[in-house]
Amino acid sequence: MVASRLSRFILSLLLLLGLLGLTAPAALAETQTEAGDQSYAALADILEDDERRARLITELRLLSQPPEGLEEHATPSGQDEESVSLPRRIAMVTQNFAEQVVNQFNEAVTALRTSDVSMDGASLAAIGLAALNLGGVIVVTVVAFFGLRRIAKPLFDKASLWAADAEGGAGILRRAVAIVYSAVLDILVVVLAWVAGYVLALFVFGETGVMDSQQTLFLNAFLLIEVFKALIRAIFASRNDALRLLPMSSENAAYWNAWLARIAGFIGYGLMLVVPIINYNISPGVGQGFGLLIMLLALIYAVTVISQNRQDVRDRLEGMAAEAEFAVIRVLTGMLAKSWHFLAIAYFLGLFVVTVVNPESALPFMAKATVQTLVAVGVGFAVELLLTSLVARPMTVPGEMHMKFPMLETRLNSYIPKAVRAVQLLVLITVIAVVLDAWGIFNLGVWLVSDAGLTTIARIVTVALVIGVATLIWIAVASWIEHRLNPETGGGEPTSREKTLLTIFRNAIAIVIITMAVMISLAEIGINIGPLIAGAGVLGLAIGFGAQKLVQDIITGVFIQLENAINAGDVVTAAGITGTAEKLSVRSVGIRDLSGTLHIVPFSAVDTVSNYMREFGYHVGEYGVAYREDTDNVIQHLREAFDELVADEEHGEKVIGELEVHGVTALADSSVNVRVRIKTTPGTQWGIGREYNRLVKRHFDAANIEIPFPHTTIYFGQDKDGSAPPLLHRKLDSEKAGKTKDADERSGEASSKSAEANPKYKGDFDDADD
Repeated sequence: MVASRLSRFILSLLLLLGLLGLTAPAALAETQTEAGDQSYAALADILEDDERRARLITELRLLSQPPEGLEEHATPSGQDEESVSLPRRIAMVTQNFAEQVVNQFNEAVTALRTSDVSMDGASLAAIGLAALNLGGVIVVTVVAFFGLRRIAKPLFDKASLWAADAEGGAGILRRAVAIVYSAVLDILVVVLAWVAGYVLALFVFGETGVMDSQQTLFLNAFLLIEVFKALIRAIFASRNDALRLLPMSSENAAYWNAWLARIAGFIGYGLMLVVPIINYNISPGVGQGFGLLIMLLALIYAVTVISQNRQDVRDRLEGMAAEAEFAVIRVLTGMLAKSWHFLAIAYFLGLFVVTVVNPESALPFMAKATVQTLVAVGVGFAVELLLTSLVARPMTVPGEMHMKFPMLETRLNSYIPKAVRAVQLLVLITVIAVVLDAWGIFNLGVWLVSDAGLTTIARIVTVALVIGVATLIWIAVASWIEHRLNPETGGGEPTSREKTLLTIFRNAIAIVIITMAVMISLAEIGINIGPLIAGAGVLGLAIGFGAQKLVQDIITGVFIQLENAINAGDVVTAAGITGTAEKLSVRSVGIRDLSGTLHIVPFSAVDTVSNYMREFGYHVGEYGVAYREDTDNVIQHLREAFDELVADEEHGEKVIGELEVHGVTALADSSVNVRVRIKTTPGTQWGIGREYNRLVKRHFDAANIEIPFPHTTIYFGQDKDGSAPPLLHRKLDSEKAGKTKDADERSGEASSKSAEANPKYKGDFDDADD
């Protein structure tokens, strides 16, 4: 914003000088037209007088002679202008310009010396009356202007308070309305004061119904200059902070407002009032010299002010560049920060040069370019202000729609700023094109009607429509999927299969939309997508041969999803890995096992899928008891444990149906095995099994039912006659016996643990027990 303030300051200077350059020739032409008849009579009087006729001939000869030294600096004979080196041409142009300035001053001095300023009493009286009438019109117009501004001051204050009340997006719009209202009100005050002066000039000062040309010059200059000052006040608003278009302090605003108003009055009234009066009453040569003096003083004054504020403006521009969002704006603003003073001085110097060299054609060109530049920047700023207000106020959706589509509001508020930035970039490019067209660097009108221009605009519009339609389709599809997955709307809580398929469909449709949008956009830009499609086909064929596993992954994954074999959250066994399926894609499944390890299993490695989460589950329990136990009694206690399980509030609701007793399934080496089965809800069979095992153990212990476990029996052998061999032993003292006993116990415990840790010895232990 600071950079915008400074750039608008420069553009305000351009507009000021442009308006003056545009209106001054018109005012001069009007004056010359009104004085045409009197000029013919004056010329006849001069021709009748010998002395005055000789003076006129002298002036004409002076005007017809080329400037001194011009022949010396002409292009050397035998050389074209293009063959002369650039430094020499620059030196020639600079020297000719300096000599032309000096010659214009000399001609003005000569014209002033040779002018016939002798007047009789009647002429002096007429001049005095005209000056008195002009002074009266000036005084009345200025008094009316300040009086009307004083009357309108409360309206400006109310507009400032009204703009300062609101905040956010509404505050930006209200402030914009207040600024426009204040500018229109200020211009209206100027127009009313101009009307008052015009009416008094017609009916009070001078002959009734007839207006003097000098009064017309002043009123025209007053209207244009004061309207321009009103625009300056609308930008800086030094007395109303809320109406200030640019973010700056009141002190800085008052400084720039006063400086611009001062230079506008000096140049405007000088070129549009004083110079035409001198041209008419004294001599055109004197008027031309006086205009040159005005522009020279204005140039010196402008260069002085620009030099004094060079560093301050640079610091503010660099700060604005650091806060810029777009890299292009950041770079351009940084370049402007380092060279803004050169550009401003070059503009004033160019205005001075064209005023001296060719004011009839060059000055109107710069005026037109200045006005067009300011209008382009102003319209661009207004559009940017409107777009900023849209971004500052987030979009909200109605409550019912928000409940159905919870992410719709967030999605819209994420896309709208991106669209606004794209429009801001387009506005910036348009403003730059209009400015370049204003200064003749780029002919925008010709380009717009050319084939290239029409094609470019059509492509931009088409690409924008394609991106917009693709975005709307994506928002609609994503919102529909979100609606289906929302448990509070649609068909209620979605199933795991529906969640998985909709998630995969959302990813697939996103890829399709992006691909189609990119291909259509490239085709509209002018890129031939035929080779791209053919290349994609060849690449797909190469991938098909070189990545057969990838193709197999995708095809197998599609059929697994269509057959509802795996859903997110299911406990499955795939490729020998058992765990919870956490993440599903078209190519692989992520399974987290009991230890927390996440396994990414490609579908090409899955031959069989075991899903433990379909409709119901079973806990299958096989319990071994000693051979001495009554199996009917064992089954009875198993049923009692099941009844206690069903009666539990936490686990009872997870059990489906009655206990299934399959009976004695095996007479094992050391146990009698009884198998039962409990039907549960899917996914709870493991928890039910653990709880049922706990209850069975407790019931068996209470009924003194033995659950076999491995025993070790020491066999010393037997003779043929049935007697056992003698047992050799030694008697140890008590201390050694105690140590030996402890060592034997530790050895026995170690042997027992070793047997338990090595299942291959389990059979030997069972045999020994038998």
